[in-house]
Amino acid sequence: MLKIIDRYIIKKFMGTFFYAITLLILIVIIFDISENIDSFIKNEAPLQAIIIDYYINFIPYFINLFIYLFTFISVIFFTSKMAGDTEIIAILSSGVSFRRLLYPYLLSAVILAIFSFYLGNFLIPKTNQTRRVFKNTYMENLVRDQSRNLHLQIEPNTFAFVETYNRSLLTGYKFSIERFEGQRLVFKLMADKITLDTLSGKWTLRDYFVRTIDSVGNQHLMKGESMDTTLALKASDLYKVKEVYEEMNLYELNAFIASEKEKGSIGYKNFEIEKHKRLAGPVAIIILTIIGVALSSRKVRGGIGMHLGAGIGLTFSYILLMQVSTVFSAFGDLSPAIASWIPNIIFLFIGLYLLKKAPK
Repeated sequence: MLKIIDRYIIKKFMGTFFYAITLLILIVIIFDISENIDSFIKNEAPLQAIIIDYYINFIPYFINLFIYLFTFISVIFFTSKMAGDTEIIAILSSGVSFRRLLYPYLLSAVILAIFSFYLGNFLIPKTNQTRRVFKNTYMENLVRDQSRNLHLQIEPNTFAFVETYNRSLLTGYKFSIERFEGQRLVFKLMADKITLDTLSGKWTLRDYFVRTIDSVGNQHLMKGESMDTTLALKASDLYKVKEVYEEMNLYELNAFIASEKEKGSIGYKNFEIEKHKRLAGPVAIIILTIIGVALSSRKVRGGIGMHLGAGIGLTFSYILLMQVSTVFSAFGDLSPAIASWIPNIIFLFIGLYLLKKAPK
């Protein structure tokens, strides 16, 4: 059962956090309006759409973006004030252990971590669908054709090439497919033009040429003017939607990653980074809360200012470390799981060390 001191700390924790995050959201919205008002006016965005479709759906996104930062700052702020007013000393002197003192902090952090997990994996992907439609209509074009001379892997050992693709006509030009067994080419299809029939889901090949090579090296050739066929190729593979993973919940992310791995493609890497960041973020709230309590529970000369300075420095170190590790994962050989969890692991050890040095 919660004691009076537990309710007191939880109230201070949650009150400080929601007060700080509310102020931040108001400031961010004001700056965002000033930055995008020209686009709203130029593209004649309706006021109702600006408020409901964009800014109402904008709030959960920014809460979750800054939740661990402001959790940490909130803990530092009110715990430093308690320490400065000798409340921490009084609590510990009354026989309450430091471990017991951590209980309401950890309970609050777990509640915020669950809240963050729900926001990042379920609510925000849903609100992003509406927000991104508004953004694509009135602010910037999120859908772009892929660059010329597109190469992609559509199945294991099967590669496609398209010189150019017109998204509005669902038509690609200078198309080819190559299939390998080991290092040996066994099948090649070329066509001057391919067009997708959205009703049947089939591709129509124009002026096509097919070359098949059997196990002894004999070649079989076939050509024609038109052929309808099913390919392991979607129209969406030939153009990209900027940061489309923002619209995917956790289950959709897992399904997309599994589909890309089944095809043998490496296009899932950014999606896997996003997945692990969504899982690591809520855990970071708990770890940073532990660090915040251990760091600010001691009464020091300089009070809140010293604690806030150290806390903000640690927080930005965490953010920098997360960015560096994800860049190494996106453009290097570092596993997305390791890249996303390295900051948590490092800061967990920092938290345990600070706990050991905290006043008892």
